[in-house]
Amino acid sequence: MKKISYILLTILSGAVFAGCDDLLDVVPKDRMSPETFYKNEKELQAFSMNLYEMLPSSSLYMEDADTYIQMGLTDELKGTRQVEASGNGWSWGALRNVNTLIEYLPNCPDAEVRTRYEALARFFRTYFYFEKVKRFGDVPWYDQPVGSTDNEGLNRPRDSREFIMGKMIEDIDFAIEHLPVEKSAYEITKWTAMALKSRFLLFEGTFRKYHSEFDYGTGAHDYKWYLDLCAEVSAEFISSSGYTIHTAGGANKAYYSLFTTMNAKDNTDEVILARNYNKEYNVTHNVNGMINSATGGRHGMTRKLVASYLMADGTRFTDQPGWETMDFITETQNRDPRLAQSIRTPGYTRLGDNTPCPPNFLYCMTGYHPTKYVTGLDNDTYNGSDVDLIIFRAAEIYLNYAEAKAEASTLTQGDLDLSVNHIRARVALPALNMADANANPDPFLTNEAWGGYRNVTGANTGVILEIRRERAVELAQEGFRYYDIIRWKEGKIFEKQYYGMYFPGPGEYDLNSDGIVDILLYTGETAPASTAPVQYKVGSSDFILSAGESGNVNPYKEYNCRWNEERDYLYPIPTDERNLTKGALTQNPGWDDGLNY
Repeated sequence: MKKISYILLTILSGAVFAGCDDLLDVVPKDRMSPETFYKNEKELQAFSMNLYEMLPSSSLYMEDADTYIQMGLTDELKGTRQVEASGNGWSWGALRNVNTLIEYLPNCPDAEVRTRYEALARFFRTYFYFEKVKRFGDVPWYDQPVGSTDNEGLNRPRDSREFIMGKMIEDIDFAIEHLPVEKSAYEITKWTAMALKSRFLLFEGTFRKYHSEFDYGTGAHDYKWYLDLCAEVSAEFISSSGYTIHTAGGANKAYYSLFTTMNAKDNTDEVILARNYNKEYNVTHNVNGMINSATGGRHGMTRKLVASYLMADGTRFTDQPGWETMDFITETQNRDPRLAQSIRTPGYTRLGDNTPCPPNFLYCMTGYHPTKYVTGLDNDTYNGSDVDLIIFRAAEIYLNYAEAKAEASTLTQGDLDLSVNHIRARVALPALNMADANANPDPFLTNEAWGGYRNVTGANTGVILEIRRERAVELAQEGFRYYDIIRWKEGKIFEKQYYGMYFPGPGEYDLNSDGIVDILLYTGETAPASTAPVQYKVGSSDFILSAGESGNVNPYKEYNCRWNEERDYLYPIPTDERNLTKGALTQNPGWDDGLNY
């Protein structure tokens, strides 16, 4: 079992492991074949480890959207995507592994073992298809391996989105019924399957609510049907899973510690599934290196998200007089404690070190320097970090529940108390009051100049906006934001400017109140004498402000981003795939690939 655990750990990290002789030699290599393999639990477990490679790695945690940016906007944000000849996410190898496992399960005589591994495979088939539907919409459904000579399979047209969703629900319900109920931070369980079901049902319900332009297929259920199912499975998870909101360490530490505890298994009060990283086995990632180096992309939170955090007393920051021109030290005082647990604010120090650590513009282009998943200084080398990375956690399910109920117009104050208000209690924020939120919706969250939401209407407008605020803050830098914007049909947000810190003009600035100058901004040809370790000429390509010599850091001021409402909510199908199927695969709306079938 120790060897099995070692393999699981390496597969979860995406590492290649070549030392599993005892497993590879269960059947002599010269006689290894589908007919002689898959005959016992050890062999099924060894093969199933490949499926875990579908799960996201450290790149997910450097998301690009309106709330986090890095050097070089993505083609999605710029509106410059093109129809590719191949690739672009249209890959099916991982699904073949799933279907191969299911096909050869009858080789194993133990019915209980067969059922458990079928449940695992069907979890991953659901996961696989969710990623495909998010990206492409309608896709072909394959529930058995397709060979290179299987013309019928290779030429299969796209199945309707409704058909795919029905199959996904069948698969995930089987997984929920038959996967183990024991908690495990690193292996798929019943609770992981419930979390995935909650996630994809919320996506589908809200997507259908806001995207009436698509044909979802014959007999398609409406958005409320999916939202009601989401609320149902989310409520069951909340009441029966044993997972809750991690509060150890108190309001000023609990949230941060959730992402900086080296072993996720120590936080299974909230963590449902994580990738297991461990330096002992050379299984590492590069989150520390990306966030704390000049060559890691200079990722940073945007001013829009910073402004979205509430005050510590639950009032709105953007109701404060003069908030638009507040300096960094002032704007970070008395805020929702998650802000200081997500970016460097005055008083921040690295784990295991007492030296004040201000935001570093060399490493972070907006000045709002991320700290989630950042551990000690000794982990800043390339691929030097081994803190576990969370894939599913309970707070997401709580938020899914509240949003599903709000969007379906079935939300009550009791629902908020069961979900969102547990999350707020972690950081000692006052409870969200549904009546107050609906009576006084936050104008900042609908302000189009700041990339506000355009499509929220009805009696629940205020509380939907507050749930979206909570989701943006709580799940910041966890890979959700881009597809949240997609499902809400708010892509025009990506046409807005991406702002960082505000500076009133050239000068020296102390960014963490320790009396030491951290950055010098200057005009003219040469910088004046200064002890600042970071120095920028205002208006140069390295440091642009929104109003010329003052304003918000505005690195993409000259960009002309465009979002095509008729096209950009789905990716195009690659032309090679359309040629291969002789046009059986239709193209997504608005994407002209020059093929006429």
